[in-house]
Amino acid sequence: MNFIIRQEQKSDYESTEKVVEIAFASADQSDQNEHKLVSRIRRSDAFIPELSLMAVGEDNEILGYILLSKVLINDGNQKAESLALAPVSVLPDYQNKGIGRILIQKALEKAKELEFQSVVVLGHPEYYPKFGFKKASLWQIKAPFEVPEEALMAIELQEGSLDNVSGVIEYPSVFFE
Repeated sequence: MNFIIRQEQKSDYESTEKVVEIAFASADQSDQNEHKLVSRIRRSDAFIPELSLMAVGEDNEILGYILLSKVLINDGNQKAESLALAPVSVLPDYQNKGIGRILIQKALEKAKELEFQSVVVLGHPEYYPKFGFKKASLWQIKAPFEVPEEALMAIELQEGSLDNVSGVIEYPSVFFE
């Protein structure tokens, strides 16, 4: 399967939101509003254009999309900046062909290039460890809401970057609108 990964442009917004909506249409753990979340994140201070990536097929069709946006990890005394991986989306006809994997790898590489320290994800505990994610509880990092411990994961983009970080993830308010 031939596709390229490129940064999303403003002219892509409507199309990528449609991809996200279609990708989550039949997902079990979804409220079917992920595409609206993407739109809200883009309009917030949490948005990092360089970490809004698309997989584009030969005919210029958008096959998949990933977004990493800013979050904080707050232990009550100090706040550490991190990134949240949400969402990663691939059109149903193109799932299980490696597109999601490449999107995640490229997004993590780009975040590291931009000198971000870590990424958190709420997702499938069987999937994300393939990329180096570990249970966030290893660093005493918690979600601000009830989630299964194994579903909340984190990855250090710089070795040891989470050694002195713990606390509750502060998602931007746009995550809860």
